Amino acid sequence: MGWDAGPGPDPDGPHADLAGRWAAALREGARDHIVPMSAAEARLLLSELVAELDDAAERTPLPTDRIAAVGARLARSHFVGNEVLGRSIAVLGAHFSASGRVVELLGAFATGYLRAFRRWLLTEQESVRAAEIAARRAAEEQLRTSEARLRAVFAQAGIGTGLSDMAGRIIEVNTAFAHMLGYEPADMCTLSVTDLSHPDDPPGMWELYSALLRGEHDNVQLEKAYPHRDGHAVWTNLNVSLIRDEHGDPQYTLVLVEDISERRALRQRLHYRAHHDELTGLPNRSRFIDALTVAFADPTARVGLCYLDLDHFKSVNDTFGHAAGDELLIQAAVRLRACTARPSDLVARMGGDEFVILVPHAIGPGAVAELARTVLDALARPFDVQGHHLTVSASIGVIEDRTAHATADEFLQAADTTMYWAKAAGRDRFAVFDADRGRHEHTRAELSAAMPASFTRGEFFLDYQPIVALPDRRLVAVEALVRWRHPDLGILPPARFVDLAEDNGHIDALGALVLELACRDSRRWHDRFPGRTPTVSVNVSASEVADPGWLDRVQRIIADTGVPPEHLQLELTERTFMQTTGRPLDALRTLADTGVRIAIDDFGTGYSNLAYLGQLPLHVVKLAGPFIQRIRTPDTPSRTDLVVLETIIDLTHALGLTVTAECVETPYQAECLHDLGCDSAQGWHFHRPMPAHQITELLAASEVDPVH
Repeated sequence: MGWDAGPGPDPDGPHADLAGRWAAALREGARDHIVPMSAAEARLLLSELVAELDDAAERTPLPTDRIAAVGARLARSHFVGNEVLGRSIAVLGAHFSASGRVVELLGAFATGYLRAFRRWLLTEQESVRAAEIAARRAAEEQLRTSEARLRAVFAQAGIGTGLSDMAGRIIEVNTAFAHMLGYEPADMCTLSVTDLSHPDDPPGMWELYSALLRGEHDNVQLEKAYPHRDGHAVWTNLNVSLIRDEHGDPQYTLVLVEDISERRALRQRLHYRAHHDELTGLPNRSRFIDALTVAFADPTARVGLCYLDLDHFKSVNDTFGHAAGDELLIQAAVRLRACTARPSDLVARMGGDEFVILVPHAIGPGAVAELARTVLDALARPFDVQGHHLTVSASIGVIEDRTAHATADEFLQAADTTMYWAKAAGRDRFAVFDADRGRHEHTRAELSAAMPASFTRGEFFLDYQPIVALPDRRLVAVEALVRWRHPDLGILPPARFVDLAEDNGHIDALGALVLELACRDSRRWHDRFPGRTPTVSVNVSASEVADPGWLDRVQRIIADTGVPPEHLQLELTERTFMQTTGRPLDALRTLADTGVRIAIDDFGTGYSNLAYLGQLPLHVVKLAGPFIQRIRTPDTPSRTDLVVLETIIDLTHALGLTVTAECVETPYQAECLHDLGCDSAQGWHFHRPMPAHQITELLAASEVDPVH
């Protein structure tokens, strides 16, 4: 309060004593508001008000308008705390107690104060609700010590007001309260408080009222429905205050009642709209999340969930229009509701053409899957939409076991993921969540998300598998094999992330990184071992070659690293070559013309079209591992296997190409391939993949021992 300290009024002033006591009483109760004036200004104001009241009290008839103006001026001066009126009436009542017109004087003062206070409330804009509550609290505190003689002060108040005794008999109500419930004030005074009970009274309300009558509470605020005389409910904000006598014993209860029927109806409409889908009337995502959270709160509950998506719904919108699509969703919602067997099951629309069915208490294993079958059968019947018979299927993810999911969010995500499994399996079906598959999918998603940043953090590196010439086992080439040094999962082989890079659009960045690392290593070997530099072979995917910018990217890397083009070999799978025509094939020819070697990888696993090889810009054919596995030991190959291998090698040589065998793991394989005329080979029989510095060591050792 802005007037807690400062000089007091003139001690010799005629009204200083009363003004001082008044100021002290107001200051004592001024903990909930601020008066924007100094202590001197406040006491000067109160002295003026005391003078006006003293003068008015001596007039006959009593000038109630002047007295009301005094109360109004007090309120307009921002003396609006909860206890201002009550403490003012107490001080003034004691001062004017000798007057026979004290009730009339105090009533006029209170009326003026309350009217000004009400006008002040109405001028408030964004804080109307808080101001109303403060006003009611102020009114309650004002009347607590005024006892029964102040009942007339509230007779004309705009807010519903009533007074009852400790037996619950209604003693006095104002017109606003009576008319609010369809009565006249006199009629209501024939009733008791319990006659105004309503079936929607909140639990414990009457126990709380009884506790107030016993003096255990001074104030109770709640929302209550009153029965109107014509039968409908009038919803109110109810504020009940206990008035005690001079000994502190409960004497009366004072109620302030505000009609909030329209506001409550609006609130209910807004609440419904906030928790229900406007189109279908089903609970919406927000309502579903609340229900799922509640279900998860019971650790013993067997929670089940169907997450479904209508298949090819977009084609309905595109073909018949959005109005037809909306009608289809409405009809689908009706059928989904009919599929649930128990009131506790919740059908909700998540958005678009996605729905969920929550089973908070599944009866046993398989129950939710059976529900999914019921849904598929229900949706299989044609829909009559604007004269069209439409058939729509659904993909459903089913999850019946919560043990693998710590939170409701994880549970929902698992159901959503499982729904996409059903779509991937061909749609018009349901899939049941599998924890192992879920973990695998989760890891793939994490790797996909982490991949872009891993490029800049240097987490990818290369190992190289040596390729040796079969006649003398001399190191002639190395194949670059990319690894990912993941901070959490350790070193990952290419099988864990290359396909993922293709799926998520990062294969171009990964391919460029591998090519640049390989070319830089090759340049270092060229500088140190100029006469024995091995060819560096780098795998290239079909999507990389199809990229219009791939050729420029490769040429730039060759130029930036300074690697001689003849020391670089690009490997493409047989299937990739079969898909490569037009500009991509021209790009390969351009690189081959500059000296870059081109190899076809895994030959023999696809079309194995030897005639087609002559049309490609090839230098090397790499025989696929399955071919080589057939000649692992002297006992394994058949005559046919050897003939096929010999034929491929001879025809490849006839085309002017060289042959490299992959996955050579035994001495017999190496010997047999050499006898068949194969030029070079790679595999664990010769060397396992190794880092670049070990390749350097091999090259250095071969200077001393040329056999190696």
